[in-house]
Amino acid sequence: MNPEEREALARLLPSPGEPILRNDRHDLLQEHLMREFTQEAREVRDALEARDALEARDARRTREAATAPGARGPAPRRRFALIAVPLATATAVTAAIVIGTAGSEPPAPDREAVDLLNRIATVAAEKKPVPVRDDQYVCVSTQGSQEIEGAGADGGTQTFRRSDWTAVNGKRPGLARITRLSGPPLPGHDAPKGTPEDMTLSADPNVTTYRELEALPTDPEALLKKVYADTGDEGSVNRGQALERIGEMLADATLLPEVNAALYRAAAKIPGVSVVENAKDFAGRPGIGLSFEDRDDRDTWVFDKKSLHYLGSDEVALLGVGVVDEVGQTPGG
Repeated sequence: MNPEEREALARLLPSPGEPILRNDRHDLLQEHLMREFTQEAREVRDALEARDALEARDARRTREAATAPGARGPAPRRRFALIAVPLATATAVTAAIVIGTAGSEPPAPDREAVDLLNRIATVAAEKKPVPVRDDQYVCVSTQGSQEIEGAGADGGTQTFRRSDWTAVNGKRPGLARITRLSGPPLPGHDAPKGTPEDMTLSADPNVTTYRELEALPTDPEALLKKVYADTGDEGSVNRGQALERIGEMLADATLLPEVNAALYRAAAKIPGVSVVENAKDFAGRPGIGLSFEDRDDRDTWVFDKKSLHYLGSDEVALLGVGVVDEVGQTPGG
């Protein structure tokens, strides 16, 4: 058969059309695929929960170490755990995410929380900046608690007040003055309750200095971009690590009105914050709160209801912030 005859014969035959899968066969394959997605997603979820448990433990130890004598609140660094995930699992989970989220919008910040944060930012921006020299110290006074590990009566929760003097440029040693109010002492520390105990603070690269804080961008979008870059938190749902990082800077930022306002306006762009109408800081002072979920629990920033001044949080109360010429001096004293 020559090519012309073959072409003429082909024109007489019906078009093969598109292959069509029977409905019952299609449903069976779809059900099987979804079972695979569910099983693979469950395995990944279990692996991620195990990683998060490790991160929560490390975060808790970091906070306890931060409140121990000799170290002032180092900024926690996220612990990244490498989890081996089979290629099939990664593909299935990706497909499941595409199926479940196609056309959906990212979570929006709570409108009530946004309004409150913007009001707080307006109040913060109206404060007068404090002139600061490199040879001075920032003094931050707080009240908080920490768990003391020990057997029987040697362990328990310690409540303390603490003042930290850190060099403005971070290049000189500082001082931590801790007064135990209740609970057991730290191992190796025998100072009676109510008696201040002084410890030298070495320069710590993990602590944000006043000059580093001063250099932060005051545009909320640029500041938020930097916070996300520092925490690696942009892809999470509630972005609690970004909020946690902002919270670590709020005390010192009260001395820098423009930066302080930018921190609150940046926080207003992050989903996961909700308003608590009747909140209390760790010292028991009442106020209005902004609550969010961090890596292992919920944190609440607390503000005076009338002035909207920052009082601290439900975990650490901020008692005072100021600039002094020497370690041991009291701001305004």
